Amino acid sequence: MTNSEFDNYKSPFSWRYGSDEMRTIFSEKTKRTKWRKIWYEIASSQYKYGLISKSELNDIKKYSSSKHIDIKRSLETEKKIRHDLMSEIKTFADQAKIGGGKIHLGATSMDIEDNADILVIREALIIILEKVVTCLDLLSQKIKSHNKTICMGWTHIQPAEPTTLGYRFSLYAQDLMLDIKNIEFILDNIVLGKGIKGAVGTSASYRRLLGKNTQNLENDVMKNLDVKAFLVSSQTYPRKVDFLVISALSSLAQSLHKFSLDFRILQSPPFGEFKEPRKKLQVGSSAMPFKRNPIMSERISSLTRYMSSFLNVASSNSSNSILERTLDDSANRRLFIPESFLALDECLMIYSEILSGMEISEANIKKNLEIYGPFALLEPIMMDLSKQGKNRQIIHEEFRKISLKAWDEIESGNPNPLFTLIAKNKYLSELELDLNNLFNYSKYVGTAPERSMLLRKNISSLIKKYKIKSNSKSTY
Repeated sequence: MTNSEFDNYKSPFSWRYGSDEMRTIFSEKTKRTKWRKIWYEIASSQYKYGLISKSELNDIKKYSSSKHIDIKRSLETEKKIRHDLMSEIKTFADQAKIGGGKIHLGATSMDIEDNADILVIREALIIILEKVVTCLDLLSQKIKSHNKTICMGWTHIQPAEPTTLGYRFSLYAQDLMLDIKNIEFILDNIVLGKGIKGAVGTSASYRRLLGKNTQNLENDVMKNLDVKAFLVSSQTYPRKVDFLVISALSSLAQSLHKFSLDFRILQSPPFGEFKEPRKKLQVGSSAMPFKRNPIMSERISSLTRYMSSFLNVASSNSSNSILERTLDDSANRRLFIPESFLALDECLMIYSEILSGMEISEANIKKNLEIYGPFALLEPIMMDLSKQGKNRQIIHEEFRKISLKAWDEIESGNPNPLFTLIAKNKYLSELELDLNNLFNYSKYVGTAPERSMLLRKNISSLIKKYKIKSNSKSTY
């Protein structure tokens, strides 16, 4: 980009965040090209029923491609008439001098704009879905590689019991699997067009033009657009659709934020188990040259937090859409719909990059396990002693007091003395404790390894199914 392109405000989504592929989908040129495609499909159906001549239809078709989009001219017209769609109609009609007079016959603005929006949203959702599947595939590889890597589990950001790193990756993967199912449901059942129904959705204008063929026109157009239509709609498709789409995206944002927040914690030196991939010349801080900040996962946290805030806007649009329609949703939809997709597009690219290049410190995982793991062994000891008929409540209290003393030693920088303290405890030393066989942590991760590999099988089936679906002629 040249310096002059930054003379005015540019949204970071127009150059910093998101892929060129996603930006193209939400570009002004793409939108207007889809408008022209819908105008052509309406004209094509109207020709079928004798409302438009062959020469008029051919002329409309000739100028319906993207190479004839003239945004500058359309915007100049819009300054005068203050209507974006009518400005595009005038620009289109001036180019198509034979058929231009028949463009938009019987239609209302939202017959064009809303169906175009649905086409764009569907394309964007499919891109998001493909990138989620890619991330899921990478997680599946991590599950396999670290299925038996025992690490400390944490609850309340405090050491809890051992788990496996593969099981932790399984939790992130399961979240994405739920998101995939959610997005697929939205694509199959919710992303429907307004259809071709005129000003308030009654199809009155088309009935006057076509009589009994009114429904046939809608069927023709929507079939050629390859999108299903709502049976009933007002002047717009239900704005609840936007809310449900943003809800699905917000759910995905939650999954990505969860991963990024965990990663940030595990990269902090007191944990030191994960590290983000790092460029050779990457600068951590302008003031502190030694810094290795988790900038990638922080960006995920930042953008997902921003994206999730749009849920309230989409909800308000739906609940405040008065009677057959109001226009008070128009301006914010231009912002939050593309920005939701671009934000998650960026986050998924980062997620994929982190998973592909992350560093895992086996040494720090082992160190944390050695420091805090002994505490986790108290529960199985209590269970074994209880099975022998010992008083569980007394044992619990003795362990509690001993644990506090052990914590004091750890916080002073000393090794965990838990088992030494147990051996010296008068009450506990009289019990049948085999302390020498307690340090095999693989005995205390339960069914985590098995469950991780079972989930991985499910992931493999899902990815295989999705690849077959995405390689078909029409995915949705």
